[in-house]
Amino acid sequence: MDDRMKARQMLKDWKKDAYVFGLEVLDQVGRFAKDYGDIALLVGSSSKWAQKSMKIIAESLRKEKVSFDVVLGARPNCPREDLYRIAMEVALSKPDSIIAFGGGSTIDGAKAASVLATYTPTEVSEILGIDWSKAGSIDPYFGTGIVTKMKNVTNKDIVPVIAVQAASSSAAHLTKYSNITDPLTSQKKLIVDDVITPRRAVFDYGVTIGSPKDLTLDGAMDGIAHSWEVLMGATTKEHYETAKQVASLGISLIVNNLESALKDNIDARTALGLGTDLGGYSIMIGGTSGPHLGSFSLVDILSHGRACAILNPYYTTFFSPNIQDQLLMVGSIFQKAGFIRKGIDLKALKGRELGETVSRGMIRFNRSFSLPTTLREAGATPAHLKRMLEAAKDSQLKMKLLNMPVPLDPEKGDVDKYVKRVLEAAFSGDFRKIRTK
Repeated sequence: MDDRMKARQMLKDWKKDAYVFGLEVLDQVGRFAKDYGDIALLVGSSSKWAQKSMKIIAESLRKEKVSFDVVLGARPNCPREDLYRIAMEVALSKPDSIIAFGGGSTIDGAKAASVLATYTPTEVSEILGIDWSKAGSIDPYFGTGIVTKMKNVTNKDIVPVIAVQAASSSAAHLTKYSNITDPLTSQKKLIVDDVITPRRAVFDYGVTIGSPKDLTLDGAMDGIAHSWEVLMGATTKEHYETAKQVASLGISLIVNNLESALKDNIDARTALGLGTDLGGYSIMIGGTSGPHLGSFSLVDILSHGRACAILNPYYTTFFSPNIQDQLLMVGSIFQKAGFIRKGIDLKALKGRELGETVSRGMIRFNRSFSLPTTLREAGATPAHLKRMLEAAKDSQLKMKLLNMPVPLDPEKGDVDKYVKRVLEAAFSGDFRKIRTK
């Protein structure tokens, strides 16, 4: 069984009948929508490249006699304004389901909009103890498990979301995460809750043919970050072997097929989609950590995937004493792909030396696609570093610190003591700045 077949089986075993993926599967959307009723809200893209797919989805809905309105999806990183606009449309149309067609931002926006349209400000204020002036905003839901608490107390479920992915990237169509950005502060925050996981999902990998190069690269880097960060954080955890199996396959599919996918080879596009889907599987097993946390403060200068790609090698070196087995696994992938010199015996290396060797292989991989490999090269400033450090101390983002293989406690000064040094290294490209714990 080759890697693509293994990935297909792994995804089917995980999502069962709730996920349809492959080629020419967009016409399954209508069938899924009909399971929830006769009225849907289609949140989609107005981009020229998306119109053929939008027509197929619309026809599948008509075939199943599901009536629907169409509303524009979200811009990159799902700004608050786009979320509130979508939530208003959900509240007005009162659909039986929300169909979100697009990349991670549109799907994240639909997830959060479903929440906002379900619970009233009065309910939020009373149940969560939030000041009424903020109870109608998205702010109270940032963090872990807040939507579940609202559902349990009110006995009201959110509007089902059917996520139709259009890009090999975040795997938002498969996961319990919703990222929302405040454009005024250029800071992204995160809702983490099983309740917002889409009830059904569809991904036609053929939709990604012709996708812009930058979109493809950003998505691939996000997929690698998902699998790698979860695996690093799985050290000593019960789910370690599962995380290793998923991450090994997902990272290998992405690393070995990205170049051909950029040339629109259909087999490589399929492999890339499978690889990033496995990244989604990874973040449902465990959580991402430092690189994702840092990326949330860089939305004004970098796409999410590129920010993670820059930060991951430096966090890999910081974590290296605690992730020796993981380093050997991912190091072998990058070595076989030609990004670590073949003459290097990875098994003979130990501790930080192994970490830096693998980290430099990751950097060579990124550089082969002309991606920036330091924050300074990407246009970051000392103000960005300050913003990243402040975000690392935010209680609503604390789960990212706890997901690290070297858990850090901001109340004990760990952010300034360790994270600051990692970020300085990522800014300059100097691994010597990193202080291991």
